[in-house]
Amino acid sequence: MAARRHPASRLTYGYWSGLSALHTAVLLFGLAGLFGKWITAPPILIVFGRVIVATCAFAVLFWFRPRQGPRPARGERWWLLACGALLAFHWVAFFQSIQLSTVAVGLLAYSTAPVFVVMLEPLSFREPLSYRALLCAALTVAGVALIVPRWEAGDALARGVGWGVLAGLSFAVLSLLNRRLVRRLSSIQVAFYQDAAALIVLAPLLPWAWQPLGAGELALLAVLGIFCTALAHTLFIQAMTVIKARMASITSALEPVYGIALAWLLLDEAPAARTLLGGALILSAVLWATERPPSQP
Repeated sequence: MAARRHPASRLTYGYWSGLSALHTAVLLFGLAGLFGKWITAPPILIVFGRVIVATCAFAVLFWFRPRQGPRPARGERWWLLACGALLAFHWVAFFQSIQLSTVAVGLLAYSTAPVFVVMLEPLSFREPLSYRALLCAALTVAGVALIVPRWEAGDALARGVGWGVLAGLSFAVLSLLNRRLVRRLSSIQVAFYQDAAALIVLAPLLPWAWQPLGAGELALLAVLGIFCTALAHTLFIQAMTVIKARMASITSALEPVYGIALAWLLLDEAPAARTLLGGALILSAVLWATERPPSQP
């Protein structure tokens, strides 16, 4: 007869399983940036392929596990459509940033998102900005300035950073808007409906971005949609059931670290010293922004 596991052991096992799922999700999110280099298609076409595969993957999940929560109300459907459009813009800006610059620059510029959240939250609730939020913003600006060697309109690296910052800003706004939706809908529902909404928004733009894709690029889009989108979101959501939000926020800051390491290994993209120094400032600001004040539980 098998020995009974002690309750503390079950809790420990759940925590470490959740932490493993969290790091796997963040690793997959970081890996997604490399597809902007592997697939030579326009960003709109890459994102369209990503969301159509992810939407189908979520649909299969709902087929086998239909009880994911209540259906969205009429007002929530319009809200989900708007958030899906913002998600589509976020991903297009992200891949545009990487195609114009490097994986490291795109990921580091996008990683400014938590700092934007810290800046926008007080404005959303009509509260004064804290000194910590202002200092985080200053650190982020300094980090971005270090990444860009020449601030010229025609410089591809500078434009890549600009698109990356727009990706971070749009993701920050999306995160704040999603807080309203997850009060009643499950996170998996929100991810599914927003991917489907992004699909609807991007479909009319396809004639301007269409180009034939080879079998290899179609396979890459399938991997991007299934593993780096649907699976990554599912793992991240599952991890949140046993991992505290603060730990999840800090771990998410490792996304550019994982992505840069993978780009160095798989694409031979070694980041410049300025990029690493600027990235260190940005990540320091992100970690400080996601740290709770001592007065909070």
